[in-house]
Amino acid sequence: MIDLYAWTTPNSRKVTIMLEETGLPYTLHSVRIRQGEQHTAEFLALNPNNKIPVLVDQETSIQTFESGAILIYLAEKTGMLMPESGQARASTLQWLMWQMSGFGPMLGKVEHFSKLNPGKSAYAETHFQTEALRLYQVLNGRLDETPFLNGVGYSIADIATWPWVAAHDWQQIDLNNYPAVSRWYKEIKVRKAVKKAMEAPETG
Repeated sequence: MIDLYAWTTPNSRKVTIMLEETGLPYTLHSVRIRQGEQHTAEFLALNPNNKIPVLVDQETSIQTFESGAILIYLAEKTGMLMPESGQARASTLQWLMWQMSGFGPMLGKVEHFSKLNPGKSAYAETHFQTEALRLYQVLNGRLDETPFLNGVGYSIADIATWPWVAAHDWQQIDLNNYPAVSRWYKEIKVRKAVKKAMEAPETG
């Protein structure tokens, strides 16, 4: 059994999607970040960086945080959704790190300044929105070349990136301007595991 400490954020959704795709049994523990539950002593014992998600695998006694690390762990545990070797594996990790280092953080900043705190900093709004548009263009270019990010098939790179695209309205992004991204987004949206993960309730 796996314990997942998470909330309804894109980074948390990555892991719930992965768990649903692999069929691993798990228990979801809600960490209400707006109420500051990530700062409690109990949660800091799981992640001293006070960020969600955190995964605890009761079967192996392995505990890990950072959504990208969790996806790699689950892929290696199950032998699913990440090629074992060669260019396909390298490409999967490459696009996973692209999401972790650029796409997610920049879109998070857009949401913070443009959606949650509009008018506080015109410079920040323009800077992060411009970078978001550039990154969406990068994503569109890749998906115009290949159905999925690693060039082979659906993988943890797609699972990591998709929840951030699912929040495109919050980022003030019109997917009609990115037809390859829109095609990819719609194809993944209807997957049974993705639908179930996105509908996961907020639990106590």
